Parts: sequence; structure tokens; C-alpha cells
Amino acid sequence: MITVDNITVRFGGVVALSGVSAEFTAPVAGIIGPNGAGKTTLMNVVSGFVQAAEGRIVHDGTDLLRLSPHRRARWGLRRSFQKEEVADDLTAHENVLVQTDHARGAGRGEEAGRLLELVGLADRAHVLGRELTGFERRLVDVARCMAGNPRLVMFDEPAGGLSMEETKRLGALLRDIHAQTGAQTLLIDHDVELIAEVCEEVLVLDFGKRIAFGPTDAVLADPKVKAAYLGTEEV
Repeated sequence: MITVDNITVRFGGVVALSGVSAEFTAPVAGIIGPNGAGKTTLMNVVSGFVQAAEGRIVHDGTDLLRLSPHRRARWGLRRSFQKEEVADDLTAHENVLVQTDHARGAGRGEEAGRLLELVGLADRAHVLGRELTGFERRLVDVARCMAGNPRLVMFDEPAGGLSMEETKRLGALLRDIHAQTGAQTLLIDHDVELIAEVCEEVLVLDFGKRIAFGPTDAVLADPKVKAAYLGTEEV
């Protein structure tokens, strides 16, 4: 469980997040909202790239905001960006291997191989990053996020640029992360169908404020959410 408690972020005179709170309990949860709503800013606060003026973010008793970014990584925080972080001059296997430095149990090479098999890239393990397709690079990114005993995994618009079939395959992998690693997953994406498919609960932000939070079906049916995010008229 991850608790976002009264998070406020200011950039000069601009309030990017204003007292945002939510308690995520589902294995996979979503964060949605229109462009500029504060979604990535909230993810950057969790990661340690942006400092909150107020608030806490607590995961199973650990206040992540008290840890430096590298200590959050050692603790078990994993992050995927809008553009996948895959080194062009390393193989798919080597890209995953880099993330296993703090793994316990199975050997690093064995874990990297297992994760590549899990995402469907066992036969592409020794292909350089520059030679992988865009979807394959995203799959390597997912494998990297699952390496090294993660506790919390965050994805920022991972379905961007993917086909419907690729998005479907990605969604199945995201749903499986908790079963494979025990980690909780937070997902930002503009694809409402993907959010509805994989997320049990959703936080909706607009202009840096929480406008809805709860079970996905109920949230997506909320008139305020439809007005702010789906572009329909609020009644």
C-alpha cells in the first residue's frame, strides 16, 4: 500500500500539486488527467526528482520522501519514463543485467534471462538495443523495472506509440508484475481502455488537484472526470 498524503509542489508562483492525497491499495493503480494536470510531477515527487513543499509518501511504513533518490532505488523503487531508457550499445540482456546489481537470491545473469523470457524476448536477448523495435525496447524497459526485487514500479505513458495489439500485450505484463515480484504498480497513461483493463483503482488530477479517486469503473463514470478528462459536458 502506498499513501500519498497532502502533497503540495510549487514551482515559483505556480502550484503544480495542491494538497493531493490518495491511498493506493490495489496491485495496479492508475493516475490520469488532462495534460498539465500534475501526473508526472507526482511521479517525480515519488522518484525524488522533484521536492514537495508539503506532505508525505509512505509505502508500508517507509516515508519515501525521507530517502535520497539512490536510496529509493536500493529500497526497491523502479521507474519507467515516457521514452524507454534502453542503452543502444548494450544487448537486451545487458540492459536488464545493469538493474540487477542489488538482487538477492538467484544469480544476476539468471534473473536477467528469466525476465527477458517473461516479457517474450528470450530469443532477442543478445540483440543490441539500437537494433530492437520500439515495442521490444519497451519490453526491455518492463523487464528492467522488474529486476532486483522491486517494491514499487511506476510507468509514465508506456503505451505511447504502440499498436492496439502491442498495448494489449503490454497490459497483460503490467497486470502480472505483482504476481511475479510482489511489487505494487502505478501507471500513468492517456489510453483509457488500458487504464480500465489493468487498474483496479484510479486517481484523477486536474490543475494539480484531486478530483476523483476510487475503483476504476466508478471513477471513469464520474461526471466530473468525464468533463475534465474525457471531454464531455458535466451535468
